[in-house]
Amino acid sequence: MNNVLELRKFVAPEFIFGSNASLLVGRYAKNLGARKVLIVTDHNVLDLGLVNPVFDAFRSEGIDYKIYSDIKPNPTAKQVMEGSELYLNENCNFIVAVGGGSPMDCAKAIGIASSNNKDVHEFEGVDKVAVPSPPLICIPTTAGSAADVSQFAIITDDRRKLKMAIVSKTVVPDVALIDPEMTLTMDRFITIYTGFDVLSHAIEAYVSNASSPLTDLHALEAIRLIASNLVPTTNDLTNINLRGQMMLSCLYAGLAFSNASLGLVHAMAHSLGGFLDLPHGECNALLLDHVMEFNFEAEVEKYRQIGKALGLELVGLDDDEAKEILINKIKDLKAQTDVNHSLKDVGVSPDDIGELSSKAMNDACIITNPRRPTQSDVEEIFKNAL
Repeated sequence: MNNVLELRKFVAPEFIFGSNASLLVGRYAKNLGARKVLIVTDHNVLDLGLVNPVFDAFRSEGIDYKIYSDIKPNPTAKQVMEGSELYLNENCNFIVAVGGGSPMDCAKAIGIASSNNKDVHEFEGVDKVAVPSPPLICIPTTAGSAADVSQFAIITDDRRKLKMAIVSKTVVPDVALIDPEMTLTMDRFITIYTGFDVLSHAIEAYVSNASSPLTDLHALEAIRLIASNLVPTTNDLTNINLRGQMMLSCLYAGLAFSNASLGLVHAMAHSLGGFLDLPHGECNALLLDHVMEFNFEAEVEKYRQIGKALGLELVGLDDDEAKEILINKIKDLKAQTDVNHSLKDVGVSPDDIGELSSKAMNDACIITNPRRPTQSDVEEIFKNAL
């Protein structure tokens, strides 16, 4: 068990949670001294009209703004540098991100690239950012990445075909306006994959070797909420109460993983997503049960607690039985949400496994995995997921 007396840092932004939280953006921007704002979003979010309340808020506060929306679902280093150039050329002093993990991660990276006047590649890894970002407000439109509360920014490096993890307190937003109403436009597939992202965040944070009583509390609550709300939400997409529970689960998981970090699921998912440009949540969903099977022996008691949070009765069972029931529960969640394909179906061939595994071995998230894998372990897990 964690030693309560062990030194642990807990980082979180100011956040406002609840219906219409997004409408406070004008007031917060003004209070934080916004003169000209770079609004970072994507075409889809713009087309859905989700940025309109932000435009209205800025107009009513007399705040000038410029839009950067040229962002792919997996934002690239090139897009970060384009956004940073626009920020500097337009003489902005503030950033607001509206969207899912992609615009929020891109906005965080734009912030540090512009404030340090450096290429985004130089920040890859942990604590590599010297000068903090300009003030940043995040308004999430999905319940998945929790980029709005985390000290992570994930950026795709097209050249190396991998996802870089930038981990720094300087990319924690100043304010997160977490408004479940903003998630009502999510389709079923985005709801499912972002849900598996949340579940992966929570499980990995809970078994992480950097976890603490502070992060465990949030991780377990996130698991409980996702277990009882994922399937109902996918069957009732416009139910605001269910959306609120999913958003809360995302927030709890974000507070947990931002401070306890992640593990092998994310190390492998970053490698996979960068290699084939796949949705991050889908990569997590395809890998989660396979990695849990590998990690189980390293944190048996914690995995039993995860089972309990998922609603399973594991008392009195031996470890092998408990493990089997837990893994089957994850497989069952996947089946109920139609995640019934494998890595082979998304285009991974056995020839890719060596490269995918070596990239995963170099990912920052692997350091906090509860069981230290060798490259051949990772190759084996990839093979099992084919």
